[in-house]
Amino acid sequence: MMPLVLEDIAGLEEYEGLREGYREAVIAHKKARRVPVGDKVTLVFEDRETLRFQVQEMLRIERTTRQQDVQHELDTYNDLLPGEHELSATLFVEITEPSRIRPELDRLIGIDEHVFLVLGSGPEATRVHARFDPKQMDEERISAVQYVRFQLDERQATRFADRSELAALEIDHPGYQARELLEGQTRDSLIDTCQGQSPTLLVREPAGAPTHETLPESERVRVRRAADGSLIIESLEPSARLESADPNLSAELWQALQQAVQSMVAEGLRCEISCPAGDDVDGIRFHVTPL
Repeated sequence: MMPLVLEDIAGLEEYEGLREGYREAVIAHKKARRVPVGDKVTLVFEDRETLRFQVQEMLRIERTTRQQDVQHELDTYNDLLPGEHELSATLFVEITEPSRIRPELDRLIGIDEHVFLVLGSGPEATRVHARFDPKQMDEERISAVQYVRFQLDERQATRFADRSELAALEIDHPGYQARELLEGQTRDSLIDTCQGQSPTLLVREPAGAPTHETLPESERVRVRRAADGSLIIESLEPSARLESADPNLSAELWQALQQAVQSMVAEGLRCEISCPAGDDVDGIRFHVTPL
């Protein structure tokens, strides 16, 4: 499954305009990928879109805009992407009574050796062992949230894609035994993941489309948002130079620059203004970069 890149991520302001519909679509998508196994353990299977949603929400909460910080979040969540013929999931131990959390978790120590994806039944059944993240494991205690992977070989992936074959999640820990069949929309969605497919649920404006309705544009000045969240104000006259621009063009650029700074401030951000120059820069260009 292709990793997430900066171009996949909407800036804070763009995301606010898309969030309501996107959130509803992701919730519906995740519903089929949430699998309770017994009354205390639930696995939520990840794909590119569930992880993109988590990145977008984290950036929104932390008001993150700097490109290197966005890339750090992408690197973190890309580690959770399923690979070829693989399923990855977040495993939750769900205990509602605070006084029971630690005793119940202690009772499940060693669960990393007892979680399986079962393919088929009877003598032909195959059990694919869940691989837990070793960084989260401890011999004396476990966390209520774990990341697990089921790595299938080519034959197992073919069996999993065959809906006539039974598929189930199974836990056979001495302190907890449960089994849940993978059927219907859940099976369909996980087959897509195992085949490297993920839906695209974040519908964005085409590249080059205006990203902020209140930022002025004219026949001579364009405003666009870069992947790192910066606003770029540029003249559409490649021969224009700042030191010799006519007063009308200078006024339009200044108005657009003021609006860009006000937009950043309205988002609760500090920013810096730069004016790149050089042989590779056509016309006049200002960058308003969030800090």
